[in-house]
Amino acid sequence: MILVVDLCYRENSLSRDEFVRPVEQILGKAGAPFVVRHYAAVTAQDVEGADAAILCGTALRDTGFAEHPEKFRWLTAFERPVLGISSGMRALAAAFGGDTEPCCAIGMTDVRVLAPDPLFAGTEVFPAYGVHECTVQVPDGFVALAASDACVQAIRHRSLSIYGLLFHPEVRNEWILERFIELSGAALP
Repeated sequence: MILVVDLCYRENSLSRDEFVRPVEQILGKAGAPFVVRHYAAVTAQDVEGADAAILCGTALRDTGFAEHPEKFRWLTAFERPVLGISSGMRALAAAFGGDTEPCCAIGMTDVRVLAPDPLFAGTEVFPAYGVHECTVQVPDGFVALAASDACVQAIRHRSLSIYGLLFHPEVRNEWILERFIELSGAALP
């Protein structure tokens, strides 16, 4: 089961339709079992019962999640596949001691793969949609996997399947979410 974490400013907000629902649709289409929880409502049982986790993005100015870093401490001990999307990458990096730096972008950008990884296997450059005001500084224990001309676009933990993506794969790169599902072993046979 994949734990899908909604980082929007409040549970069942209108932003959920834009940032969480597309991820739900991709998971459903792939046959991957999942449960959605708002970041403020994630329980120890949710974490213990999850085989993987996806932290969804939020609207551009929706940064309330960043005021509650304690809600994401579970990530450092999770040791199962994690995919942080946009704001989810920011929450993930913060949990591992990373900070942010300015990098404002809205729209399509070319993303270059910097290091080999199964998530991007067979791809060197691809167009991706981003909406963000900052990127993350790569935390200790992570590597930069991909970048645009402006900033780091993807990171990965050096020894665990923990990924952060600055862009939104649910918009134009569903294949990345499908590959994450396969890598996490969460798809139905």
